[in-house]
Amino acid sequence: MPEPGGRATSSPLTGGSPEPTLRDLSSPGRRAWSFPALDVPAELGEVPELADAPPPLPEVAERDLVAHFTRLAHRNFAVDLGAYPLGSCTMKYNPKVCDWAAEHPAFRNLHPSQPSSTTQGALEVLLEAEDILCRLTGMARATFQPPAGAAGELTGLLIMRAYHRSKGRKPGKILIPDSAHGTNPASVTLAGYSVVHLPSDDRGMVDLEAFRSLIDDDVAGLMLTNPNTLGLFEQDIVEMARLIHEVDGLVYYDGANLNAILAVARPGDMGFDIVHSNLHKTFATPHGGGGPGAGPVAVVESLVPFLPGPLPERDGDAVRWAMPASSIGRVHGNHGNFLVVLRALTYMRALGGAGLRRVAERSVLNARYLASLVSGGYEIPYPAPCMHEFVASASGLKKRTGVRAMDVAKALLDRGIHAPTVYFPLVVDEALMIEPTETESRETVEAIGQALLDIAEQAATNPDHVHDAPHATPVSRPDDARAARHPVLGWHMEEE
Repeated sequence: MPEPGGRATSSPLTGGSPEPTLRDLSSPGRRAWSFPALDVPAELGEVPELADAPPPLPEVAERDLVAHFTRLAHRNFAVDLGAYPLGSCTMKYNPKVCDWAAEHPAFRNLHPSQPSSTTQGALEVLLEAEDILCRLTGMARATFQPPAGAAGELTGLLIMRAYHRSKGRKPGKILIPDSAHGTNPASVTLAGYSVVHLPSDDRGMVDLEAFRSLIDDDVAGLMLTNPNTLGLFEQDIVEMARLIHEVDGLVYYDGANLNAILAVARPGDMGFDIVHSNLHKTFATPHGGGGPGAGPVAVVESLVPFLPGPLPERDGDAVRWAMPASSIGRVHGNHGNFLVVLRALTYMRALGGAGLRRVAERSVLNARYLASLVSGGYEIPYPAPCMHEFVASASGLKKRTGVRAMDVAKALLDRGIHAPTVYFPLVVDEALMIEPTETESRETVEAIGQALLDIAEQAATNPDHVHDAPHATPVSRPDDARAARHPVLGWHMEEE
């Protein structure tokens, strides 16, 4: 059915009317399932909790059910269908060989509570993935327990807190750039610290003088992603790390943008002590839809005793679980999302060291090429050469035509290209945050650039058409304000 303010796709079943609901398709007595004949008595006896009658659920044949959901699936956009230049989120193609590995019954059918003697292959996967990840980041050991990036942030901050408490210290502040990901301050607050925002300078990087003025003994650490959220490499990172270490603070690397420096530079060499990485970004495991995710955390040697446990460790020819000496404990019920780690390891092994370096080189090349293509129609507020992503601004377009960043993003959908991130980071007015990733060809990058320029040109000649975009999608623009002001928090089946 169409969303408020939108249009629905026509259905071949209904001759041009909107896709029917399952209730519309329902016919009494039809089933999409069957059970084998009972080999036990059917009588349950008295069970007062049972309803008096079955719920009035739709009754649909399997063929109609599959067709219904297949038609709905065709209304979705995905990385397998087209370009997805969603800045910061790194939505890139996932190689199918990784899915093949994750679908292997020997891994897929494992239970997390099996004894280690029956899961030696899985433990070897964790050890090998950890070894590669530590070599790429310059760290000593890593845990795969955190099930996503934000969980990795919290894990790193809890390790930071345990480190300070082991030394009898209770510093209360964490420094975070004003362009940081929104999960950074949320994680800091959840870990019991207060947030101190670092201003950006006219380069789009941390203002070093302001940074110096905020350093004192109450600083527990610095959270930073490098390249930063504007897609720029923090040129003063070594000096910032030195200043933090002078007050016995720790430097935390938000690995959201690790794919930009993969096998080219290591956070450990920049002075970072704790590194989380997003396997769904850097190592091409599935992303979106609420999961699955993986946010492993790697640390320098002095912080290994505080890692969540248990960790896999070699014991002669076998691998066993062992708890670090001063572990912060478990941060996840089981050991992360194992099949996501397996996908990532498959990706690492398939590419090898030279291939992983090409991931960084081509992601940077694609982003810089695309930035140069669109600079004629949009402002680039921080024109220093970007890394894997860049932030353009529709501020000038808005002043000239009234067309905003959101309008540009919606108009891209009509051209078969997913919208970029808009209005983030907050330090850029009418921000369009664009990341083509390394998996897009030159032709696709040029098509994205041309589409953005075409939209800017159309905004000058026919702004109303851009305001009303998208025109060719199953649903146009939902009423965002209505969704926020009048949320539907429950669902009740219609009375027959």
